[in-house]
Order: sequence, then structure tokens, then C-alpha cells
Amino acid sequence: MKLLVQKYGGTSVSTPEKRALIARRVQEARDEGFRVALVVSAMGRNGDPYATDTLRSLVLQEHSDAPLRELDLVMSCGEIISAAVLAAVLSSRGLVARAFTGVQAGFLTDGNYSEAEVADCQPAKILEILEQGEIPVVAGFQGAGPRDEINTFGRGGSDTSAVILGAALGADKVEIYTDVSGIMTADPLILKEARVIRQITYGEVFQLAQEGARVIHPRAVDVAMRNNVCVVVKNLEDPSSGTLITAESAAGGRNYYGSHGGRAVTGIAHYTNLVQFMVELERPDPARELAIFQQIGAAGVNVDLITVFPLMKAFTVKEEHSPKVEDILRKLGVNYALEKECAKVSVIGAGMHSSPGVMAKVIEALNEKEIEIKQTGDSNITISLLIKQQDLHRAIKTLHNHFYLAGQP
Repeated sequence: MKLLVQKYGGTSVSTPEKRALIARRVQEARDEGFRVALVVSAMGRNGDPYATDTLRSLVLQEHSDAPLRELDLVMSCGEIISAAVLAAVLSSRGLVARAFTGVQAGFLTDGNYSEAEVADCQPAKILEILEQGEIPVVAGFQGAGPRDEINTFGRGGSDTSAVILGAALGADKVEIYTDVSGIMTADPLILKEARVIRQITYGEVFQLAQEGARVIHPRAVDVAMRNNVCVVVKNLEDPSSGTLITAESAAGGRNYYGSHGGRAVTGIAHYTNLVQFMVELERPDPARELAIFQQIGAAGVNVDLITVFPLMKAFTVKEEHSPKVEDILRKLGVNYALEKECAKVSVIGAGMHSSPGVMAKVIEALNEKEIEIKQTGDSNITISLLIKQQDLHRAIKTLHNHFYLAGQP
């Protein structure tokens, strides 16, 4: 019999009405001949009683230096509550279900609190329940380390749980239900013309997620890619929608740019609230250059869009990390300038490597709208540009139009 893993996010399990919709989706899948296993997030978002951030704040508002061990114990409760409630809802509708913690479902971690990696998944209990014709409802975002300590997986942990469980069970596919209709060509909150991408490669969606798109976590995509797990991102209230994530790009369609018949750009992602640093050295000084980046890294700050010349180094950091970087640079005695209120916009597409001139097309599009490009970076399927934050909406709209993404199949 075919096997399906469905993951439901926090907003999807937040109300009785939505939980009733989940029961309908599960019944539809069983009617199609699937055995179904579920993975769930904690209910709602920050401020809702059982949301992960709400539970975390219960501890931190009185004990700001609470140990990560205790924080993990508290944060794991949200998904467990969600699993138990949803299992009861399904069972009340004749869909016999049983709730499991991540530990009971066989998730074994590397032992790190708050950002644990899954070392193994041994889903013997889940398989047993499926073979009995029942529906396991698994608490996502959690597992147990080598000493049976509860660990959580960090942001997007339930997505990762679902894909790992799907791989371990040999599922035919994993469906991730969220409050949007799939992976979009751009952020629909910024651009109303943004459209659902019907099919996308693992590499493309990984880059979109890395560059700011928030529909699915990069770690989940990485697991799917390494295990060749078919993933579909769907809207709970619109099951006919969705984005299929596979190893293959959608065939055919209009040539959005390039001379090889395939699309060059698949989607656009962005980050806001960035600060650009420009560091100037009086002479080439490899030791000081190394010290700059070593000390920034030791302070727990990630740098992006790094450009290195003998006498000039440029990079960006998140706005909240800017004071740390300034302090480090002052102590090292180097000259620097910074610019706040920057944003990064990235165009992503698997067809870039076979479509010469995409960078020129991107620059041409922004130049036509007099949008200043402060810095660029690129990889095999991504071109990123640093611009003023006030220009972000215009830049996204311009690039979206320039590459005909509103007409993408």
C-alpha cells in the first residue's frame, strides 16, 4: 500500500475548524489508497497559549539565563500537545489515531540542545501502527540525544522531522501543509502578481529558502535532496494548489531568458534589515584580514556577500549584529564605513548556468529603474544584489516583470 507523510504547521492546527479540515485531508488520502502518518508543529504563533515561542517565554521572562536543557524540555511540549489533540480529533471522526513524541517515533539526535541535528530515525513503532491500519501523529521538532535528553531542532524543525520520517519510512511523498498555496515566484505580501511555482528542483528551493523565502526550511530541503524524497508544499484550505519539489525541473514552457529553451529564473527571494561594512586597509595585511573575519565569527555573527580586495573588504551582517562588528573593528584599529537600511534581493534559477548573460540582464533591469546596486554575489544558480531597503519593492517588481515570472507555468 502507498505511504504518505503529511506535515501540518502551527497555523494549520490552531483552531477546531482547521483541525476538522486536517481530518478531511487525511480521509481523502486514505480514500486514495494511502497509509498516512502525520507530523505536527505546536499550535498557533507567538502569543497563542501553546505556541513554541510562548512556551519559551514562560521560562525566559523570569529566568533570562535559563539552561538550554530546560528550554528544550519546555519547548518540546507544544508539539506534544498538538499531536495529542489532533489524534483525539481524528479518532472522534472514525480515523483511529495515536500520538507520539519525537522520541517515541524514533528520532535520535547528536545531543545538542536547541539546534540538534538528527543522527538517525528508527521508526519501528510508527511502522507497527501503520500496519495496524491506524494513524500515527508525531510531534515534530524534537528527538532524544545519546543520553536520552530531549533536544529540539531549531527553526523549521517540524519540516525536517517530516522529511526525515518520510525517508525512514520509504514514503511515496511528503506533503507539507501551510497557510500559503505553495512556493511562490516572490513574496506575495510584497508583490500581488507573484504566482505559485508548480514544480521546482531541490537546489532551487534550497537557495530560495536560504535567501529568505520562508515556506520550507533549508534543512528539510537538504534532507529531501540527499534521500530523493518527493515533497509537495500545499495550502490546507486549497488542496488543489501546491508546489512539487523533485530532482527535476519542470519541462517546457516559455523561454524566460537565455537561448537554450529553458527558464533562467525561477523565483525571487529577499532579506531586509542588513548593514553593509566597507573595511579599508593601508597596505595588504593578510594577518589583520584573517583576524577581522575570525573575530566576527567567534562573536557568533554570520557575514554575507563578502567581497575581498587587497586593500578593501566589503560584507553585510544583520542589523542587530552591527554593534558587535563595529566594536571588533574599532579594537582592531581598522578604518571602516557602514551603511544601514540595506536589503538583499536574489534571483534564483537552475537554468542560469546554461543561459549566459543573466547577470547583465539583472543589472540592466535595475539600472532602467535607477536602483543603485551596492554589491553583488553569485553562485551556480543564484545572483544576489545589495540595494537600499527603500528600493526593495521596486526591485522585486522590476525583476519579476523582466523575467516574465507572472506568466510562468
